[in-house]
Amino acid sequence: MSVTVRVPAKVNVQLAVGAARPDGFHDLANVFLAVGLYDEVTVTPAGELRITCEGPDAAEVPLDRSNLAARAAEALAARYGLSPDVHIHIAKDIPVAGGMAGGSADGAGALAACDALWGTGASRDELLDICAELGSDVPFSLVGGAALGTGRGEKLRTLEVGGTFHWVFAMAGRGLSTPAVFREFDRLGEGRDIPDPVASQELIDALAKGDPDALGAAVSNDLQPAALSLFPELADTLAAGRAAGALAALVSGSGPTTAFLARDPESAAKVAEALRSSGTCRTVRTAAGPAPGATVLGG
Repeated sequence: MSVTVRVPAKVNVQLAVGAARPDGFHDLANVFLAVGLYDEVTVTPAGELRITCEGPDAAEVPLDRSNLAARAAEALAARYGLSPDVHIHIAKDIPVAGGMAGGSADGAGALAACDALWGTGASRDELLDICAELGSDVPFSLVGGAALGTGRGEKLRTLEVGGTFHWVFAMAGRGLSTPAVFREFDRLGEGRDIPDPVASQELIDALAKGDPDALGAAVSNDLQPAALSLFPELADTLAAGRAAGALAALVSGSGPTTAFLARDPESAAKVAEALRSSGTCRTVRTAAGPAPGATVLGG
């Protein structure tokens, strides 16, 4: 018996970041949109907890207890007095260390898969509590669709989406550490009064209407200056996408993946081709959102 769960990548269409809190985290207004790039997480009973991984950049995925998928299995098992003796296999298609929550997706996927495998009967709220303990982006990976994340991103309010949004993602030649990007955000903000993060009503309305032009005018990422400071070459990728007609170009989350909003599938294909030939990125993918959250495929 095994259970496979499919989990989506995300793009942050707004990431408003407050000043560092005493606990080191930052208050956020984080508007997530799940997009159709997926990892698949399969759990099978085993003699001990172990992880394997295949797919692009699989060699960069940790296969020890630091992996969020392993931590998810351990957390659920501890809550229900079980042994986390499963083989977790991750088939990766979400970029690694790319600012698209691939690790968080794997944590949510393993949690949902172990819940189904073990028949724990955990409620949605219990699973979301465990997700929040694992990391700020993990709850959204479970829920999918679109949502506003507050606190450090883990407190979710589902948002309405009135249409399909077409995206192009350019993967960089190396990764960026999320903690390093936040440290750079703090360094760049020294001596400045950083306002409390607030979600953009214009952006929320644009999602609800399914209006790509309005969404393109409203997207923002407070971490983008920090990501560009650490990885200046990303500016060339952003410029190439804008020149090809993208409605918006921004760093996705903490980066270094860059995200480009297109009006329709044809425009997305044009932007993707321009980026591929620009020499400014490693690989290019297209995907549409919203996409569903963690979904059990088989058992």
